[in-house]
Amino acid sequence: MNFAFSEEQEELRRSVRRFLDDKSPMTEVRRLMETTEGFDRAVWEQMANQLGLQALGIPEAYGGAGFGQVELTVVLEEMGAALLCAPYFSTVALGSNAILSSGDEGAKKDLLPGIAAGETIATLALTEASGTWDLGSITTTASEMAGGWTLDGVKMFVIDGHVADLLLVAARTAGGISLFAVEAGAPGLERSALATMDQTRKQARVALSGTPARLIGEQGAAGPVLSRTLDLAAVGLAAEQVGGAQRCLDMSVDYAKTRVQFGRPIGSFQAIKHKCADMLLEVESAKSAAYYAGWAAAEDSDELPVVASLAKSYCSEAYFHAAAENIQIHGGIGFTWEHDAHLYFKRAKSSELLFGDPSYHRELLAQRLGI
Repeated sequence: MNFAFSEEQEELRRSVRRFLDDKSPMTEVRRLMETTEGFDRAVWEQMANQLGLQALGIPEAYGGAGFGQVELTVVLEEMGAALLCAPYFSTVALGSNAILSSGDEGAKKDLLPGIAAGETIATLALTEASGTWDLGSITTTASEMAGGWTLDGVKMFVIDGHVADLLLVAARTAGGISLFAVEAGAPGLERSALATMDQTRKQARVALSGTPARLIGEQGAAGPVLSRTLDLAAVGLAAEQVGGAQRCLDMSVDYAKTRVQFGRPIGSFQAIKHKCADMLLEVESAKSAAYYAGWAAAEDSDELPVVASLAKSYCSEAYFHAAAENIQIHGGIGFTWEHDAHLYFKRAKSSELLFGDPSYHRELLAQRLGI
């Protein structure tokens, strides 16, 4: 494998960065995070029509651009740095990947073109009241009727679940864990936004009561599909975390150069130097882990389950540490609502817990390595 980004990939990075600088400055992030929807539909359409970001990882046969996880890594890193308020991660890293991993050609042909065109917001509804990502904790049930399938249960912490046009729901059938597609507006579907610590990434409670659903793939065969989807999502989240951690490092270094105490910049003090040096080491190491995981996913390597957990656990801790140190280096101003440091701190903490915390993934890594 070639572990260097190509010129085309770097140009993609520059294009996305310019777009986010224009459409997602911190003033816009703060405005959108206070809204219920949590995103600007006009910007969402521009992402699809001008940059084709929603189509990026979808094969051309299904209306996509035919790129892969490496390009998605580049895009998500920039989005993580900007704290973009949009249902991109839920739609692309969760929704699209779940459909692509299902092996259901009919579902791919029917559902992916709308996602690629930016017309469909999708998400994965997996976790329930326990908050665990373990498939064994799923209690939502699916019943087969003469006219098809219906779902009963409650899903919690569903990313962008209150605005999604398409929900991919994991439910238990007589044959085992299965995956179903539920359309917004389906009978018996109730959705409500949850109050969350990280306001830049919305979550929802989704209740299903006799809700009509479409079986995706084969009954009882969703276990491997969901495991792969979560691995790919962990890889994508690691890229986001790297972007956020780098931004925290940049903010810290810039402030250390300009903030003067006792007649000199605070960056000249040994304690601040050590903090910045430690952050740099962790951020660069996190990049190595996230990029390697991205290439492993792009190559469909057998290493994916291992490197996904490795990247998720390391990048989670690196981002959280960088966000915490960013506040410390800024001192009193870093603790205020007016400063942006707390937004990254909250995103870092929520991302650390999403798909399982570092301890969970280290245990998963040990199991996958056979230790």
